[in-house]
Amino acid sequence: MSPPAISSAIEREALQQAPAQAAAAHDAGASAGDYVALLKPRVMSLVVFTGLVGLYLAPGALHPYLAFIAILCIAVGAGASGAINMWYDRDIDAVMARTKNRPIPAGRVAPENALAFGVVLAVGAVALMGIAINWVAAALLALTIAFYVFVYTAWLKRRTPQNIVIGGAAGAFPPMIGWAAVTGDVTLAPLVLFLLIFMWTPPHFWALALYRAGDYAKAGVPMLPVVRGDRETRKQILIYTILLVPVALAPAYIGLSGPVYGAAAAALSAGFLAHAGRVFVTRSDAAAKRMFGFSIAYLFGLFAMLVVDRAMGLGW
Repeated sequence: MSPPAISSAIEREALQQAPAQAAAAHDAGASAGDYVALLKPRVMSLVVFTGLVGLYLAPGALHPYLAFIAILCIAVGAGASGAINMWYDRDIDAVMARTKNRPIPAGRVAPENALAFGVVLAVGAVALMGIAINWVAAALLALTIAFYVFVYTAWLKRRTPQNIVIGGAAGAFPPMIGWAAVTGDVTLAPLVLFLLIFMWTPPHFWALALYRAGDYAKAGVPMLPVVRGDRETRKQILIYTILLVPVALAPAYIGLSGPVYGAAAAALSAGFLAHAGRVFVTRSDAAAKRMFGFSIAYLFGLFAMLVVDRAMGLGW
């Protein structure tokens, strides 16, 4: 082979190897913590808790080892969704103050490695749930991952201010998955738990969007405050919070819980409604921040009281 041909072959080989070398260099500074961050552990914690409550409330029982596997699959599936979401949203994450230090936009994890990480975890979680638990729970887990990745992240998030309203379904599935892991089916009770999280999601995220509207506008994400303005967003927060109250009380109506949960849900809902009222009246970012913080405690408190009520033998 002539020297020019040899040189050309070397150049072609270098070009072919460049992407792999770039990815390796991109990931050279990645730590285990960066890959954990891809899983969105703070979001995962609430997902795992609501899934665990669904499992606990379901009639029947799982062996503790199988129950652990079911919750692990829910956690890993949620984390996989988060990793794929970060891969897809890496462009907008890079321009938002809240997300610019995530592992991909910060340059610590290569995008293709984050995607591979998420896909492997997603497939593994669904397969393990099906093999070890049952295929109804596995199908619901697969639906949750697909809904979050394809419906919310890839379709709704950048196209409509209703992204959170419809996309919130993805975060509402875990109690149904936990229930189905025990029973192998879905009945009215887990559907009520699904509806509870589904109705909670819009006021929760719109409160955040109110004081992060500039970030979302800069990234081109059509959150409600960006598209319709603060006034309409505050009105919608109040409307959805009012609609949420009877849903929060519904477990007591249908016999899933007893009076302890009913009283706690009424008190918590009154507090949440008071926050929504202050957001509507005061029109301040401080009120929106306080409501966002309370919203997390609110949902955690409702599901915690479902457990307390059942432990006291007052529910089904």
